[in-house]
Amino acid sequence: MRDPWAGERPISGTHESAIAEEAENANRSRLAWKKDQLRVWDLLQLFTPWLLLTISSVLYFFWGLPVSGEGFWPEGASVLGLVAVSVLWILVGHTLPIKRRTLRPVPTAIYFIGLLALCVILMTYSDIFLVFTVAGFFHAYLLTPWPLGVLGVLATSVAINSSAMPVWVNPTPKLIAEFILITAVQTVAIGVGILLTARSEPMERKREELVERLELALHENAGLHAQLVAQARESGAQDERQRLASEIHDTLAQGLAGIITQLQAAERSASVQGEKEEHVVRALRLARSSLTEARRSVQALAPEELGRAHLPDALRTLTERWSEDQGIRAQVKITGAREPLSPAIEVSLFRVAQESLTNVAKHAEASRVGVTLSYTGTEVMLDVRDDGRGFSKAVGTGFGLTSIRQRIRGVGGHVGVQSAPGEGTSVSARVPAIAPGGAGPKEERDR
Repeated sequence: MRDPWAGERPISGTHESAIAEEAENANRSRLAWKKDQLRVWDLLQLFTPWLLLTISSVLYFFWGLPVSGEGFWPEGASVLGLVAVSVLWILVGHTLPIKRRTLRPVPTAIYFIGLLALCVILMTYSDIFLVFTVAGFFHAYLLTPWPLGVLGVLATSVAINSSAMPVWVNPTPKLIAEFILITAVQTVAIGVGILLTARSEPMERKREELVERLELALHENAGLHAQLVAQARESGAQDERQRLASEIHDTLAQGLAGIITQLQAAERSASVQGEKEEHVVRALRLARSSLTEARRSVQALAPEELGRAHLPDALRTLTERWSEDQGIRAQVKITGAREPLSPAIEVSLFRVAQESLTNVAKHAEASRVGVTLSYTGTEVMLDVRDDGRGFSKAVGTGFGLTSIRQRIRGVGGHVGVQSAPGEGTSVSARVPAIAPGGAGPKEERDR
């Protein structure tokens, strides 16, 4: 059996840990960038006063004033100065605090009062600046607690309607009633939005923070999973090296030592007729046996079936060939949707089937064997069952089963063996469905 990762580019655990740490840092940076981004409503509040002030100023200087520019002094100059003051007021009291997320209730209330005062003063010069005053409705949402926001909407509505309706110049009952009705409707309509925002915004903020924490936790788990896979890979490779070293020592090394012994004995007995030939025959027999063991080890290190096909087809080829060689009826069953698997996973499962069938041929005296490969989405399961004589738990710790457990453990899986005397044996291997390149199961890749 070969190192599950033989033929792949070796990746050390330290390197994979560094990659996982780099991915985690990148995710933290992404979440920090996301946290710094302003929401759509924040952007609307940020750009609305600038847009409305620009529109009002352009309309005033290119339409409200005479084309000849005769009316620029002193009225136009005063308006220009008020516009400059409004620019500084909005920049210092609103734009910079929003971008820096440093808005505070008291400074915001002072800013709103100053903004509304500037709007009222500008509207005394021209009704065109009523457009700029509409910004008060948006900025009333910044006032906390929410009753102050509703009060800000009321003040903005009074300022706008006072400029649009001569209620203070010619206060007739009808005009006053219209003024009160329009102001009340505006205040209620916009104030309801402030109330709903005040109740929903904290929940929305908490929801966003929860989603960010979940995303961060998922990335941290992914990093931990990468480290565990790296550790499992290193452990599995080490176990396989130890197993191969033990197998070579027990077969090839002992065979070669026996050959040397027989040849030395033949050399010493060269003068004795017939004894030399006997030692040579024994040496040849040991050489052939060692060659057979060497070929078996080479074949175990490079499964030709997987080189020509994917795991399901390779299992069918292996089982059919084994059935023909052993004269035992065998059946292969594939369940679930086939998914591409990491070569390490496919080799490990193939070796489990190979070792299990070998054990059946050596020990089970079975008449039927069933091999089932099941794709469940997150895991892949392989079951090899026979109706042979079985064994008790006390003797179920042979080298073959130990090798199977070590191999599956090396790819993060688990092996279960069920058997009893006279009731056959079932070997079940369960491994994670890791796709080529280290991606997770299909459900996780689709998310």
